[in-house]
Amino acid sequence: MSGLGGLNKSPNGVVVGLVQLQLPVVVTPADVKAQAERIASLVGKARRGSSTMDLVVFPEYSLHGLSMDTNPALMCSLDGPEVALWRGACREQRIWGCFSIMEKNSEGSPYNSGIIVDDRGEIELYYRKLHPWVPVEPWEPGNIGIPVCDGPNGSRLSLIICHDGMFPEMARECAYQGADIMIRTAGYTAPIRHSWSITNQANAFCNLMYTASVCMCGSDGTFDSMGEAMIVNYDGTLLASGGGRPDEIVAAELRPDLVREARRVWSVENNIYQFGHRGYVAVKGGARDCPYTYMTDLVAGRYRLPWEEEVLHKDGTSCGFPEPTREYGGPLAPPSAVARVA
Repeated sequence: MSGLGGLNKSPNGVVVGLVQLQLPVVVTPADVKAQAERIASLVGKARRGSSTMDLVVFPEYSLHGLSMDTNPALMCSLDGPEVALWRGACREQRIWGCFSIMEKNSEGSPYNSGIIVDDRGEIELYYRKLHPWVPVEPWEPGNIGIPVCDGPNGSRLSLIICHDGMFPEMARECAYQGADIMIRTAGYTAPIRHSWSITNQANAFCNLMYTASVCMCGSDGTFDSMGEAMIVNYDGTLLASGGGRPDEIVAAELRPDLVREARRVWSVENNIYQFGHRGYVAVKGGARDCPYTYMTDLVAGRYRLPWEEEVLHKDGTSCGFPEPTREYGGPLAPPSAVARVA
């Protein structure tokens, strides 16, 4: 069900719009300010173009572009003017929004962060990218887990960023926490097109969950982002997709109530349930152990591949970044987004 891009919205529907934003060139603080204002203006475009739209999603790197510049003068914070501008736009247009920032970090490299703002201008979800696209990206690995929040019209939303979606464990964690719509924002370029498509579909089907994913679009004179917005049904079928037209907003109506129904009544291919209840036909309640050595090794801090010593790229030096000397500081308790900007 796509509802013709949300034109025929049902009482239980959630209309999501994905903005294939033109890839910007951002070099100075003035460029950051101008791009933040442009994003705010597109929140207005989304509302003017669709009175039924509930949530408008902007890609990763929509504010900073793909330069990978970690200049502190360009970095943002949750209580900074860029986020305040977007919160005001969501409040004014009475629409939810998903936005991307490169976030200041006094302890090390900046975080690649995302937020979801509700239609009152309040930050409902705050996430730091867990899996930067190494060795290309310089960002600090996220340390606040994978949050989930209540969304519009009874939905449950989660947000992952770009390379996160290549790890099936990320989507599984979103679903395990109850998300029925998983947003994936990205700045990917054309060589990733096939991987982008198959992972968005697999993440949906394997977890009985909608996936709504969008990349930056167009060229900045060096890089060419691919757009490729796509919304996938919880059975893995494509509901709506875009191509390579910058600033196009690709929309569809999603039905979280049907996700909840499927998770409750499906028997075969109820994968998210069956994962933790193996062979329940033969064994009461199914086997509920953890037979996966990569999981137990990861928890124990001894994750190691059989070909570990043969891996060539283990830092960012091949992409011009210095070899790091700091150890990972460990996870933090997920903060209250509201408390951080109060």
